[in-house]
Amino acid sequence: MNIQFAKENETDIAVISGRVDTTNAAELEKAVAPFWEKEKASLIFECKDMDYISSSGLRVLLKTHKMLTGKGGTFAVRNLVREVRNIIDLTGFSKILTIY
Repeated sequence: MNIQFAKENETDIAVISGRVDTTNAAELEKAVAPFWEKEKASLIFECKDMDYISSSGLRVLLKTHKMLTGKGGTFAVRNLVREVRNIIDLTGFSKILTIY
């Protein structure tokens, strides 16, 4: 997994590539944790190059969603590849997360 950060207007973008699984989900969590502390933070996970996500990665998505929206911010994921979108749909996360 690789994580790069960018900015689009007032929104922070976390560009994630590769597999997000048990071996590296903690790394992703550590990388996005600073956004959890901000009031009204706006963060998007760019997932066009993410080819897999495990339950550990899903936990990071859910926690990020809860932490940001709980402080008046926004969180979304975008450009999910088919395999990752299927996992998001099967777990019911597509009913919770904002997906572009």
